[in-house]
Amino acid sequence: MSNLYERYREDGKKRTRLRTLGLNIGEYRTGELNAITDVPGVRVGHSTLIEGSGRRKPGNGPVRTGVTVISPNDDIYNQKLISGGFILSGAGEVAGLTQVTEWGLIETPIALTNTLSVGRVSDSVVKWMTQKYSHIRELQEVVIPVVGECDDSFLNDAVGLHVKPQHVFAALDSATGGPVEEGAVGAGTGMICCDFKGGIGTSSRMVPIGKQDYVMGVLVCSNFGIMEHLRMDGYPIGRVLYGRQGVYNRRTTSYGSIIVVIATNMPLTAMQMNRLCRRAALGIGRVGSYGAHSSGEIIIGFSTANVIPRNPPEPAVHFQMIHDTFLDPAYRAVIEATEESILNSLTMAVDMEGAAGNRVPAINLQLLKGLFEHYNSVNALMRAK
Repeated sequence: MSNLYERYREDGKKRTRLRTLGLNIGEYRTGELNAITDVPGVRVGHSTLIEGSGRRKPGNGPVRTGVTVISPNDDIYNQKLISGGFILSGAGEVAGLTQVTEWGLIETPIALTNTLSVGRVSDSVVKWMTQKYSHIRELQEVVIPVVGECDDSFLNDAVGLHVKPQHVFAALDSATGGPVEEGAVGAGTGMICCDFKGGIGTSSRMVPIGKQDYVMGVLVCSNFGIMEHLRMDGYPIGRVLYGRQGVYNRRTTSYGSIIVVIATNMPLTAMQMNRLCRRAALGIGRVGSYGAHSSGEIIIGFSTANVIPRNPPEPAVHFQMIHDTFLDPAYRAVIEATEESILNSLTMAVDMEGAAGNRVPAINLQLLKGLFEHYNSVNALMRAK
């Protein structure tokens, strides 16, 4: 690893998640880790590429990119899961989403990366899966990996195509449960959110339905919006912060995108997963997205509750579902978890310099903490009245 990579990694250890600063989003309690990995069986892996500095010819760096992988279970090719998706704004891409929405099933890990690396990452996932599942080759079957992207070219030398197969393999092989690294890591390394350094963020909610609590987990790669539109729990904090972070060059075109990945252990149908994904778009809007012309807001989700075997012994496959009239808590929870995931991507990210000498600051945590204290005291006074 380069010294630059280690420096950014050390800077990341000084950052903190949203709740540590005194702001709690929503009403439902979080899972134990407040992460997508609170959903049993879900694992996340990153491969982070940070190399070079200064102005260089395109194709020669600096490199600020990577790959993030979400593994729905340990054997997703043979044990498919109910899945769905929603496109709020389509100036982006999730390769493989067409098949997911057609079948209502997912059969590969979900990979996230930069826009120009989708093809290479897809190829690499195919190679990894054919090595893991030899009968794909023996039976001459095919797989269509799910690969989402956001444009990191403001900080990353995207045309250099620096993501290689070994980086994809590393993310896949390192995917694990437990705490999820956030901020400027993996696919989020070069991403920007509301003119601050963004990237990977995650959150979860415990959802009471009937006599059971289910887990709703969300992971985002955030790369959208402008500072003036940024909101936290409805507070127009972007307008307050505007002009207080110093002078720097903001991107003026290609306002980025966001990919949202939802995981839950609720027993849902494919249609219900589609409906759940649509509600996550409301969480993106709460933070400040208006679905800009050049921004892609794309959501994909899956449920781990019902396993659909690749080769079922009988034609009829039986599975459980929650009746639609009981799903309102799930809709509320996914909005909360999406909003908090985006905000965690901001508070966990670090200042970063990259391509063409561009610099993107991390959001000021001390300033945020003071603003939240004032915000919370005003809320307490209003409740007291």
